Parts: sequence; C-alpha cells; structure tokens
Amino acid sequence: MGTDSLQLTYWHVWADADGVSHQEQRTLIGFERQSMGGAAPQWNLPLEADPSHALFSVLPAGWTGDWHENPEPQWIVPLSGRWFVETMDGTRVEMGPGEVSFGGDQGCKTDADGHKGHRSGTLGDEPAVLMLVQMDAAP
Repeated sequence: MGTDSLQLTYWHVWADADGVSHQEQRTLIGFERQSMGGAAPQWNLPLEADPSHALFSVLPAGWTGDWHENPEPQWIVPLSGRWFVETMDGTRVEMGPGEVSFGGDQGCKTDADGHKGHRSGTLGDEPAVLMLVQMDAAP
C-alpha cells in the first residue's frame, strides 16, 4: 500500500475573517511507514503541533451545549454514542464512533441571533463518550 492511498477524513470547524463559524470535510495525508517501540512498521502521521492536554468527556443523553467556541484548538473523537455539531453558517454534522472532528472556531463574533461559535449535543438515548486532544496551536 502506498502513502498516496492513505488518508483520514475529518470535519474541520473553523472561523472565517468575519468571525462566522463553518465546518467542512478535510483530509489528512502524508502517512509514513514507521516502527513504534520495535513493533512491525505501521502507517503513522505525527501531529504538527504538540498536544497540551488530553481528556475524556461524557456528554449525558439529552445534553446540549448552547452556542460556544471550542476552548482550545482540539481533536475530538467519539468513542461511543452519537453527537452533533452545528456551526453559525447553519451546517449540522452528526458523528459517531471513529469519526473525527477538529474544533478550531476560536475568534468567532456574536451574530444578530446571539450565536457565537457552535452548538453541540448528544443524539439518541445514550451518552456520547468523546476523547479530546487539545493542542497548543491549530494545525
């Protein structure tokens, strides 16, 4: 398998120059074959910036986080359950286990409806368990 075929698609939440949040699918490429700890080589793509924190978050069933910005640039990976993210431009994305989002909507401006950043929440009758890797800087 060549590196040209290796890619990871994720949802990127970002703010434009007017302070409006959007989200779009982007793709990570450039995986390299490497050994880790002496194990057989695998395909890796190191992060460009160093993580500052990693945490797990459990969003209860029925939880909604009203309009807010991501506290830091952060990778978000649902481990179980489902959740959604809605940006100021009206885009709503629903995600489940194994899907990836990057929250980079810092710097939004409050719009006429009082919206700033994004809103998010759980879907269905079970909690959404998320792993977050907060970064010192956006990639």
